[in-house]
Amino acid sequence: MKHLIHTLNKAFDHRVRLGVMAVLLATDAVSFNELKEVLDLTDGNLASHVAALEKAGYVLVSKQFIGKKPNTTYTATAEGRAAFQQHLEALEKLLRPG
Repeated sequence: MKHLIHTLNKAFDHRVRLGVMAVLLATDAVSFNELKEVLDLTDGNLASHVAALEKAGYVLVSKQFIGKKPNTTYTATAEGRAAFQQHLEALEKLLRPG
């Protein structure tokens, strides 16, 4: 059991990143404002954590305009879905050893 801690994915260490991935796995795509509201975050806090997940290849960021308003949406990549699932399985093993 002492080595199980090393199976956790450091990209999901922070509660915000954990929340982002949980929301993204429950939906196909989520807008910046929806995600900000659901997780009760500031613009900067959400943006910095999503940027880290994007850099890891776990989140796809799509920017477009609807009328004259910018609209940013996020989706979990296949790699992100797999990595998050593995992270959840590692957490379960820690909670239910043997």
